[in-house]
Amino acid sequence: MWKPPEKIRFKTSMGHLPDPQEIADSKLFSPLDYQRLHLDNRSWLPAMVPWRATNDGEVTREVLDWYGRFARSKPAAIVVEATGIRDVPSGPLMRIGHDRYIGGLRQLIERIGEESEGATRVFIQLIDFLSIRRRQKAEKYLERFLVITDRHRKLLDMEEAREFDIRQALIEMEGEGLERILAEREYNALTYGARELVTDTHLNHIADLPQVLPQLFADAAIRAEEAGFDGVELHYAHAYSMASFLSATNNRQDGYGGERTHRVRLPREVFRKVRECVSDKFVVGARFLANEIIDGGSDVEDACFFAVEFARCGMDFLSLSRGGKFDDAKQPKVGAAAYPYTGRSGYECMPQFISDKVGPFGRNFADTAQVRKAVRDAGMQTPVVVAGGIHNFEMAEAALKGGKGDIIGVARQYLADPDWLLKLQSGHGEAIRLCEYTNYCEGLDQNHKQVTCKLWDRTELDEPDVLKSRDGKRRLSAPPWSAK
Repeated sequence: MWKPPEKIRFKTSMGHLPDPQEIADSKLFSPLDYQRLHLDNRSWLPAMVPWRATNDGEVTREVLDWYGRFARSKPAAIVVEATGIRDVPSGPLMRIGHDRYIGGLRQLIERIGEESEGATRVFIQLIDFLSIRRRQKAEKYLERFLVITDRHRKLLDMEEAREFDIRQALIEMEGEGLERILAEREYNALTYGARELVTDTHLNHIADLPQVLPQLFADAAIRAEEAGFDGVELHYAHAYSMASFLSATNNRQDGYGGERTHRVRLPREVFRKVRECVSDKFVVGARFLANEIIDGGSDVEDACFFAVEFARCGMDFLSLSRGGKFDDAKQPKVGAAAYPYTGRSGYECMPQFISDKVGPFGRNFADTAQVRKAVRDAGMQTPVVVAGGIHNFEMAEAALKGGKGDIIGVARQYLADPDWLLKLQSGHGEAIRLCEYTNYCEGLDQNHKQVTCKLWDRTELDEPDVLKSRDGKRRLSAPPWSAK
């Protein structure tokens, strides 16, 4: 992963531990009511992909255990991991692209309801993504996957040669020679792995995305409501289909790219289709980027424009993230696929304890506050979820009171200690296990291994009925905690 050159080490802190009166008077523990969104407090567990589903995208015992453990401490809201809306193979990522998934998702809702005693609202994040392939050995790519064109023949001065001879000539070339002969996309497929872009409108299935995606998202939302979810979060962030439509790099010429008004068109159409296909009580919001952090990408001014458009459409919440793009991802090893959290934009999304002078905590606060202000200045009160290295009461409360957001999104600290909020509220704040932001969890995610936390995954492995990782060396959820 990209690392900042300054390499300043930061440590997390308990900060100020509130007394009962401060808890009662706090913004963090106050309820929120807006349109269909009703929360008992301002805590929000964002979507994290733990790689616990089957290879067919089905809910497993491990999935139920993962969310059940978080629900036990009664966060106001849990957003279930990015869940694929198409019925296509996607590894151990949960899916919702067919009615057969409803039964497993219903079990998940029941488990969260039991563990939280009905206190936690449950949303599911709906995602669409395009094809990305592993990086092939150069010889294999040039021999089997590259489509030979007149360009290659002309540049090689082999216009009458057999295709076999063309391929052999390319295989014998190296570095700069290949880069000169291959088109930019071909060379990128060779060195990084082939990846579809929303701008590949010469491909019929890419050109048709604006006609296809609204109904796919709507069908997924219908299944989510049938399963018992309180709402959906439309995944418009990071490196995936909808974020790519919003990106300033989207230069489609069909009315869905170019100017901001065109780039926001499909995300609005998806939302409107979802809204018309679910009940009036069903929550629909979106997660998108406050800043892409890539050359030529969207910035906070774009995000402000998008946020106002989404609020005007009637979204129930806006959740802000940052970076996490393929555009600046590190070159993968042969046999691996590019991972969108390895470049600078990836670091901005998931900074670690070794950082620059800005530090890893609250890195997205300023941009999120600017987005929220734009929505308020436009006359709307749509709640904004602020996230980014929040790990104690003091930080959360300051963010809320300082206008950074209306809801506190906490991922890695919840992973480090699922009971951190319960410990605060019950007067056991000193027992909180603080995240160290080493990104141990992110390393597991990058390799599609079951995500755990190094602060607890090797402890009490002999506990009865503890679920373990596939290699049997790690427990899959944090040890239980009780105030007694």
